[in-house]
Amino acid sequence: MSTRLSDLRPRRFATRLRERLGRADRITAAAALVSVAAGVLTFAVAATVFSHHSANHDEGVYLTQAALLLSGQLEFHAGALADAFHPWFFIEDGGRLYPKYNPVPAAMFAVSMWLFGEPRVTLAAVAAGNAALVYLLGSLAVGRRAGLAAAVLFAASPMAIATSSAFLPYAPTTFFNLLFGVTYLRSVRDESLAAAGVAGVAIGIAFFSRPYTAVLFAAPFILHAVWRIGATVAADGLAPVPGPVRRHGLTAVFGTLFVAVTLAYNVRMTGSPLVFPYQEFAPMDGPGFGERRILGHEVDYTLGLALESNRYAVQEIATRWVAAGPIGTALAAVGGAVAVWGRRANGRANGLPITPGGGADRPEPAVFRRTARTLLGGVAVSVVVGNLFFWGTHNALADLADPTDGLASLFGPFYHFDLLVPLSIFGGLGVVAGWHALWRVRDRLGSRGVSPAVTRVACAVVVVSAVVVAGVAAVDAASEPIERNAAVDAKHEAAYAPFDETTFEDALVFVPTPYGEWQNHPFQYLRNGPGLDGDAVYALDRDPVENFAVLDAYSDRTLYRYGYHGVWTPDPGAHVTPKLEALDRRSGSRVDAATTVGVPDRVARARVRVDPRRGTGDGPEYAGYSVTAPEESLAVDWAVTPEGVRLAGVPNATVPFDPDGDVVAVTVTLVDPAGATFTYRQEVTVRAVDGTGVGDGEGGVEAVWPPERSTCRLVTECGNEGTYLPNEPDTHPEWVVFETNAEPNNG
Repeated sequence: MSTRLSDLRPRRFATRLRERLGRADRITAAAALVSVAAGVLTFAVAATVFSHHSANHDEGVYLTQAALLLSGQLEFHAGALADAFHPWFFIEDGGRLYPKYNPVPAAMFAVSMWLFGEPRVTLAAVAAGNAALVYLLGSLAVGRRAGLAAAVLFAASPMAIATSSAFLPYAPTTFFNLLFGVTYLRSVRDESLAAAGVAGVAIGIAFFSRPYTAVLFAAPFILHAVWRIGATVAADGLAPVPGPVRRHGLTAVFGTLFVAVTLAYNVRMTGSPLVFPYQEFAPMDGPGFGERRILGHEVDYTLGLALESNRYAVQEIATRWVAAGPIGTALAAVGGAVAVWGRRANGRANGLPITPGGGADRPEPAVFRRTARTLLGGVAVSVVVGNLFFWGTHNALADLADPTDGLASLFGPFYHFDLLVPLSIFGGLGVVAGWHALWRVRDRLGSRGVSPAVTRVACAVVVVSAVVVAGVAAVDAASEPIERNAAVDAKHEAAYAPFDETTFEDALVFVPTPYGEWQNHPFQYLRNGPGLDGDAVYALDRDPVENFAVLDAYSDRTLYRYGYHGVWTPDPGAHVTPKLEALDRRSGSRVDAATTVGVPDRVARARVRVDPRRGTGDGPEYAGYSVTAPEESLAVDWAVTPEGVRLAGVPNATVPFDPDGDVVAVTVTLVDPAGATFTYRQEVTVRAVDGTGVGDGEGGVEAVWPPERSTCRLVTECGNEGTYLPNEPDTHPEWVVFETNAEPNNG
C-alpha cells in the first residue's frame, strides 16, 4: 500500500510547523499569536460588518477584476451592449470594459477565490502578514519586545481593522511595502544578496499595485541606498564591485523589472506605456495641483487646500485611527523621543541584546538601529508630505468640519495607511521605554528602603491601570467606525434581502441607476461574471430602446426587475424597502390592459391620463378624461396597438409612441375638495414589432409586464420614492388598491 505525495505534504508541513513552534521563544510565539489574532479578527469583521460590502464601491471593482483574472481575462467583451453592463470605475473602449486599477490586489483576492471559494481568506492572510512584518521590521529597528508591542498596536489600530477587512488595495500594498522594508534592512545588516533580491521584487510588486504609494514608502530607502553606494564607491572604487553596490543594484534591478511589467500592462490596456488606466479614466485625477477632476467632481486643488486637508487627515489618524487614539499617538511620540535622544550602554539597545557586527561593510548594531529608525522616520515624512500632492485625501474627508462624513469616517484617511507603520513601531518603542522606566522606579524605591512587597504591588497597580486605560481607549477608538460600518451593512442587508432569498437560474435582472448609469455603484453586491453569463446577469435599467436590445440578446432568460421604495442615499440610516419582481414579455397584434385603483372618501374627482415618454410628434401628445365623484374603486381600460396607445373613454384618441421603444405612463390622479392630489402611476415599456410570430403578420406590439408602479402624493411622478409594494402595507395608505393586468390580443 502506497502513500500519496498529496497526503504527505500537509503532514510534513504540520510537523515542521510544530517543530518550529517548539523551538520558538516566548516573544516569537507571542508575535505569531498576534498575527493569527489579526487574521482571525479581520476575517470576522469582513464576514459580519462587511457581509454585503462597504460604502466604498471600489470593492466591487477589485472583486470583479479578480473574477476576470480567474477566467484568464483582463476585461469584459460586451460589444454593443457595453453601456448596459458598464461597471463602476471601468473604462469603455470599443465594446471592451477594463478597470482603472492595476491588477495586483485583485490577483491576491483571486488566489483565495480559486483555492477556497472565499476571497476573505486573502484579507485575513494580508492582515496576519502585515502584523508579522511590523513585528519583524520593529525588531530590526527598535528590538524584539518593542516589535511585538508594535505588532499589537498596528493590529489594534481602527484604520488597520476597518481597511484590512474590506476588498481595498491599501493593506495588500502595505504588505509588499513592509516586506520590502524588512528584506532591505536584512540585506544591509546581514550582507544578504537573497534578501536584496526579495526586497526588489517586493517593492516592484507594490509599484505595480499602487505606484505612488510604493514610491512614497520606498523614497527614504532609495535615498539611503544611493548614499551608501556613493560613499562606498568614493572610498573603495568599483574594482572589485563592493558589496553595497551589488546588493542595492540587485534590489534596483528587480524593482525596475516590475516597473517594466507595469508599463507593459499600460500598453496592453491603454495603448501607451506612460498612460495608466486611471489616467485614461480621468486624466486630471493624478498627483498635482490646480484643476483636479474625476467624472462630475472638480476641485481647484491649491497648496492651501492640500495643507488644510492633510493636516486634518493626520489629526484624525492621531486622535481616532491609531490604536487607543491619543494614547497610541503619545506612545509614538515617546518612542520617537527615545529613538532620537535615548542612550545605549553595555552593548544593549533599549535594554535588549544586540548581535555584534560581522563583515567588512556590515554596520555596527547601534549604527544599524539608528539607520533603521531614521528610515522609519523618513517613511512618516514621505507619506505625509507626498500626500500633499494628491487630492484624494481631500475627497475622502468630504466635509473637513465633520469627522463622521465621507469615506474617511468609515476607514480613516486610507491614503495615509502606511503612516500606521512608523506610528506603531515608535509606539512599541514607547511601550518598552515606559516598562523600563517603571522598573527603574521600582529599583530606586527598593534602594531607598521601600518594602519589595509594596513596590511589587505598586508596579502591578500601575501596569494593570495602564493596560485597562489603553484597552478601553483602544476598544472605544475601534468601536465607533465599526458601528458606522455596521449601520451601512444593515442598510445593504435590507436592500439585498430579495437576492439572498432567491435562487437564480438563467436569469436576467434589470437594476436601477440611482447614481447614474454604472453597474455596482451603488449595488456592488450584484456583479456580473467574466462572460456576462452564469446563473444571473445584471443589466442597467435604462432607455427602453437599450433595454430591448438587452432583452433580445438574452431572450431565453427568466426576467426580473429590481426596485425599491424610498430614496437611495449614502446615509446609512436611510433604508429602502426592496422589490424583486418577475417580468414577462407580452406581444400580439395589440395588448389590452386593465387597471383598477382604490379611491378613499372625500375624493371630488379623478383625472385619467395616458402619455408616452418620447412619442413621435404625429398625433396628440396625451389622452385623458375626468371622472366626477368616483366610487371606492375606479377601473381604467387601455390598449397598446401598433398605431399608439388607446384609452377607453376617449373616443378616437390614439397617442403614438416611438416604435423602436418607449415608456407609456398611465396615471389616475385623485383630487380632494381642497385640491390635494394622490396619483397612481404605472409605466410600461413598449415597442412595435414586425409581426413575425405575433399574429396576422401585419405587425404588432410588445410590452414588458408588469409595469413599474408608484403612488405619489401631491405630484404625478415621484420615482422610487413612491414605488408601490403590494405586500408592504406600511409604504402606502391602507385604502390603496393598485391592480393591473394585460393580455395579448391577436384577433
